[in-house]
Amino acid sequence: MTPDHAPADHPAIQPARTGILIANLGTPDGYDYWSMRRYLNEFLSDRRVIDLPRWKWQPILQGIILTKRPFSSGANYKLIWNEDKGESPLMTITRDQTAALRDRAQAEWGDKVMVEFCMRYGNPSTSDVLDRMVKAGCRRIVFLPLYPQYAAPTSATANDQLFRALMEQTWQPSVRTCDPYFDRPDYIAALAGSVRRTLGDRVPSRLVASYHGMPRRYLMQGDPYHCQCQKTSRLLQQELGWPDGVIDTTFQSVFGREEWLRPYTVEHVAELARQGVTDIAVVSPAFAADCIETLEEINGEIRESFEHAGGKDFTYIPCLNDDPAHIEVMMSVIRDNIGGWI
Repeated sequence: MTPDHAPADHPAIQPARTGILIANLGTPDGYDYWSMRRYLNEFLSDRRVIDLPRWKWQPILQGIILTKRPFSSGANYKLIWNEDKGESPLMTITRDQTAALRDRAQAEWGDKVMVEFCMRYGNPSTSDVLDRMVKAGCRRIVFLPLYPQYAAPTSATANDQLFRALMEQTWQPSVRTCDPYFDRPDYIAALAGSVRRTLGDRVPSRLVASYHGMPRRYLMQGDPYHCQCQKTSRLLQQELGWPDGVIDTTFQSVFGREEWLRPYTVEHVAELARQGVTDIAVVSPAFAADCIETLEEINGEIRESFEHAGGKDFTYIPCLNDDPAHIEVMMSVIRDNIGGWI
């Protein structure tokens, strides 16, 4: 399409559209050594994730860690890999979420919108997807990082990468980044619904709400993640109508030697078993899609920790994934941020 009154050699311009771009953490392209090494190198080189001085951290990362860890991480990914599609479950689920959102958005707004997804690490990269959306005519973009609770190593780094990608664009679109949705009533109701679907009428002796961990000093520096996790758990308990003391808030995926947010999930479930709590359920409110941390770590390492300490009944409650209630939560967040643009 060429603008009216433009000279014959004017470059074509696509009709203006509004873009909806969701972002998740990312996934390796495969579980082989070099795919894992590329992915881990990008992930662990992010200063939002590991904020040690580069002169101190990079020799450790490029030496010991990236020599050994791709093997162990690759073995864990192999356990959960979607062999039929040749991708990780996170990729499959994020693509399904995007397809569901696209159907809903197009039913509501027609061809005025374009819905895509990107990954902070790995493919499809934020830069490549943003470039494709701009070339397709997106002059305005709503950006939704799929992290219910805000944290600098998740929400902020996703935004950082978007802003870096914008620096590469000659004609930058207007952008709105979405607030975290940890306390939205529809999100809490969707969480409670997933608990009820899995457990039925049964109330376990303990429901462990396991969130991804981060160094405790981030909290002391002002990161709101810990407080938002605590509030999500409290609101979930109220929505379920369960008594005090049934839901515990814990943190998983500890890395390195420094103190992280406590209690650690893997230690906490073992302590529950030693105290005589033989039946627990685990839910992961911080994850928008099942991934290595839920399918392998919770259903593997954390389950084994509980059972080894004497626990009998361990139930994992899947993430919200592409459940219709979750898609509606995303749509509601998008509606709140797209106002005035369509």
